[in-house]
Amino acid sequence: MSSALSPAQRYRIRTIVFMTAYVAFNVAAIFGAFDSRQPPGTWFLALAISAPVVGQIWATLAFMRDSDEFIRALTARRFILASGLAMAVFTTWGFLESYADAPHAPGWLIFALFWACYGLVAPFVRTTR
Repeated sequence: MSSALSPAQRYRIRTIVFMTAYVAFNVAAIFGAFDSRQPPGTWFLALAISAPVVGQIWATLAFMRDSDEFIRALTARRFILASGLAMAVFTTWGFLESYADAPHAPGWLIFALFWACYGLVAPFVRTTR
């Protein structure tokens, strides 16, 4: 990528690439591309769908690294608050599953929950204090 791009532009491009791959793998799975349900096909599916998730996390951390001090601190604060909130919600749900017969929530939902929490906290975190 050209160094003429701003950190926000690079982040946008990386997000589009990783989330397009994530959607493509999930659509392929929905339409039966990984229906072998036997290793190594199941392992490949799990790793293939996980790779764009890991890439998106890297893209966010790279955005923070490449941004100016204010944006870095603001994004880090939002990231930390969203992580804590997502862990609290998911842990609470886990205890509800264990002790109150709540329906099972698959572990991969934590990624979507994190970004939902990020979206919730972002409008309220507007300073680095």
